[in-house]
Amino acid sequence: MTLVQRTIPRVVKVAGVAGFAGLGIYCTKQFSTVLAESNEPKTVFSGLGFTTLRLQSIKTVNHNTKRLVFEYPDKTARSGLPLTSALLAITHPEGRWLPVLRPYTPISDLNEPGHLELLVKTYPEGKGSGYLHSLKPGDSLKFATSLKGYQWKANEFSHVYLLAGGAGITPIYQLISGVLKNPQDRTKMTLVFGVNSEEDLLLKEELDRYATEFPDRFEYRYAVSHPKEDSPYEKGYINEELLRSAFKGSTQNTKVFVCGPPAMEDSLVGSKRSPEGILSRLGFSKDQVHKF
Repeated sequence: MTLVQRTIPRVVKVAGVAGFAGLGIYCTKQFSTVLAESNEPKTVFSGLGFTTLRLQSIKTVNHNTKRLVFEYPDKTARSGLPLTSALLAITHPEGRWLPVLRPYTPISDLNEPGHLELLVKTYPEGKGSGYLHSLKPGDSLKFATSLKGYQWKANEFSHVYLLAGGAGITPIYQLISGVLKNPQDRTKMTLVFGVNSEEDLLLKEELDRYATEFPDRFEYRYAVSHPKEDSPYEKGYINEELLRSAFKGSTQNTKVFVCGPPAMEDSLVGSKRSPEGILSRLGFSKDQVHKF
């Protein structure tokens, strides 16, 4: 799973080869805008057709992760994406005849004008992520379409629990950021973020800042499976014991969002082989849980 992660809606999993044909209506566009009224901001990802963006900058985060900033042709334009959206990127890995389509979740403010930012983790066999890591400032990346995720409604729940594993932090972070930046949304949030090592605590600076700025609305717990000897973080995984200590109060009017490696998700929400997951034992019904 890349930081494009597997948040691709399940239907998009069939969009590999067929998706390029189905989505490629050959109505290629360099920049699509919707201007309902003259004083409304332009939006980049709207309507049909491809969108091509130029890579403005790239920053190495750790040994396998980079942050890529893409600029809009119009510096005043905004993404036009609703909260929990992803973008389906068209990549061209070396040695492959056909393009590879992969979903990536923006981590920048979706209402911020001029650019968007992706956080991309690469894997040894990651064709799409490897291609993105090979890009240099000035190169372009084409996006086939936007992918809408969970339809978030402000104040629908009194408290939400966010369970992220490794690369699965990107859609979780986008939701956290969007909720906290909306002064009308008073939803409280608890994040439990599990990683292999301290270097894998992606977006830690931003999460720490949110916890400081919004102490009454956002709190978090980090779990590191292989911490350093003097590490200040909890050692272990996202398991039942950790969640029992992190979850507080009644499960009524709450929602749980999950994104992480398959083994983590199966342990939390259950699988065909083992239907009962940890969240079920903690009192959450299936309709209270959403997997990105």
